[in-house]
Amino acid sequence: MALRCIGHGKDVVIIQFLKWKKDIGEVLIKDQLKPHYEIYQFGREAWLGEEGKVARFGDERFDVEAVKSQDKELADKALDFAAKALAKKPHLLVLDEIGLAAQWKLLDVEDVLELLSKVPEETTVVLTGRLAPKELIDRADFVNRVEEVKMPKRFKPTAGIQY
Repeated sequence: MALRCIGHGKDVVIIQFLKWKKDIGEVLIKDQLKPHYEIYQFGREAWLGEEGKVARFGDERFDVEAVKSQDKELADKALDFAAKALAKKPHLLVLDEIGLAAQWKLLDVEDVLELLSKVPEETTVVLTGRLAPKELIDRADFVNRVEEVKMPKRFKPTAGIQY
């Protein structure tokens, strides 16, 4: 969707909640897509979950940390930043993983709904993130769910596909 907008010379702002990795495709491309593309990350260097555990993705194992007060502070900063980004009236504003941030109570759903009430008519907002609270789903015009149907037991995540 972002590439479609940029292809038509329209501005895109992506704000990533809970993310920090700089080696992902959407961050690596930012300089090549200027001036129509901006991306900002608001997450600390940790894989997060509701509880600490060891998880597996493909052939990789990694530690998952329980969310902390610092994660709430970063989510609040991201939401404030989103309000400022709306003032620029981008054609597309993507709030990546905001659904999960709201589900984990890092954001107050009412604050997200307040932000959405201030979206300029020329801006489309896309919210991503699994487990989005019902209030966000009810407020949305379109809702899509990505569902894992099948995944190999063993694979190595591929640059440009999984990240």
